[in-house]
Amino acid sequence: MLDIDIRPMLDKDINYVMEIENLCFVAPWKSTDILNELHNNVYANILVVTANDIPIGFVDYWVTFESATICQIAIHPNYQKQNLGSMLMKEIESDCYAKRVINITLEVRAGNFKAINFYKKHGFKNTVIKKGYYSNGEDALYMLKVVSVL
Repeated sequence: MLDIDIRPMLDKDINYVMEIENLCFVAPWKSTDILNELHNNVYANILVVTANDIPIGFVDYWVTFESATICQIAIHPNYQKQNLGSMLMKEIESDCYAKRVINITLEVRAGNFKAINFYKKHGFKNTVIKKGYYSNGEDALYMLKVVSVL
């Protein structure tokens, strides 16, 4: 049986996070990018979902004043379809609500229907199409979720 937990990312998690990063993203970040987020970005919050203390998913989101932005969220392909992404989303929403965040935003590749459906399931709405947003020219959907009203 797996012991599932969500906790802040630690330096020791970087190799696991990078494996997930490389398996899940078209244009993965480098380990230096993630470590910079972890150590130098005062707005960044990086959480890992673990199975027996081994990271099997992660999220990086920024909280700035009344707004939050999900930069990345991913679950290792071997552990998808087990509501672990939903667990991370609930954790983000709870943290944002406690910090009096009003809106959570994100960009997602317009062709990433799996992710778009996941976000819609969690209450995100399409607001804008950003034409040619990604380096390969693909459009991004800018999505928004209202967390709380002050």
